[in-house]
Amino acid sequence: MEGTASTAVSEQFTANNPYLSYLLMLLNSTNTARNLFKAVLEIVYPVHCGGCNEKGGDVLCDKCVDSLRMVEDDSTCPVCGRWLGKKAVCGECIQKDRGFREGYYGFYFENKLREAIHAFKFHGRKDVGKHLVHLIKGKIVSFSGSFDCIIPMPVTEKRLKERGFNQSFIIGEEISKITGKPLYYSVLYKAKDTMDQYSLHRDERKKNIRGAFTVRNGHKIKAKNVLLVDDLFTTGYTAKEASGTLLKAGAGHTLFFALARTPS
Repeated sequence: MEGTASTAVSEQFTANNPYLSYLLMLLNSTNTARNLFKAVLEIVYPVHCGGCNEKGGDVLCDKCVDSLRMVEDDSTCPVCGRWLGKKAVCGECIQKDRGFREGYYGFYFENKLREAIHAFKFHGRKDVGKHLVHLIKGKIVSFSGSFDCIIPMPVTEKRLKERGFNQSFIIGEEISKITGKPLYYSVLYKAKDTMDQYSLHRDERKKNIRGAFTVRNGHKIKAKNVLLVDDLFTTGYTAKEASGTLLKAGAGHTLFFALARTPS
């Protein structure tokens, strides 16, 4: 199962240590040897909680998991996830086109969830991101019949080299494992090197992301219902721009999923 302590240890420390990676590869041929190696690794390098950084526990400790606030579908806007106290399209989504038909959201971006996302996104804790996805496995399964394929929100080659991975790809990969739907990472590309959206004011974000995406291998999404996946939803400008690009390339319609959204 994803998110176990042993998996977390191997991902947390072998990713940055080629010698440990090589040793683990050699031991993979024998389950007993592999389990022994992981057990020793857990003692030498105890797992730190992605939320509070407490060591010696799970990927996310019980206290941090209990503090997470999920976005409930029956009390939010089915497009942007804004809390309304009931399921209804909010005024903002009525007035403007979001680009995608429906939106699905995991958690509110606050408190320990904020720390967990930062650990995942900026400190290479892919195990934390995977664990968060599996905490909402039931929700993902509930809408899995609404889409045909999964497209991760792309990053530029420059950003990919800086971080070593695309966090949206990791999220999409886990959703693919849960649903059995294909993940297409070679369709949507980010052609424009933009500033980080979180560092800009609302109006600046719209201008910053305009024209940022392009589609290759468009035949893969022709007339397909696409689930666009990202780590965080804020103003929605990035999701709208990416969705519009996919629709222009021939996608049937787009749905959107974010692991977290900012509180309303």
